[in-house]
Amino acid sequence: MGETMDHQGQRTPLGVISFGFAVGVTAAIGIFVLGIAASLFEWGVALAGVLSSLYVGYGPTFVGAVTGAVWAFVHGLVFGILIAWLYNKFLARRRI
Repeated sequence: MGETMDHQGQRTPLGVISFGFAVGVTAAIGIFVLGIAASLFEWGVALAGVLSSLYVGYGPTFVGAVTGAVWAFVHGLVFGILIAWLYNKFLARRRI
């Protein structure tokens, strides 16, 4: 479960850029929602404070949430690409 397989039951490689974008968008949405929740409901303010040390300009405001979402997208994109690339490299070695 959770593995990508073709119709013959073999594992298929991940689309590196597509996976990177998926991770980036997911991270951006999560960081944005946390920033808005911290702003409106004061939920997760401490976590937003910790994340502001990672994402410059992030905070419990609308502008801070957008800024953090941009940083999180870039961060997620880079690490998603790296994860998919490594997965594909290990998959290729396994087939040998």
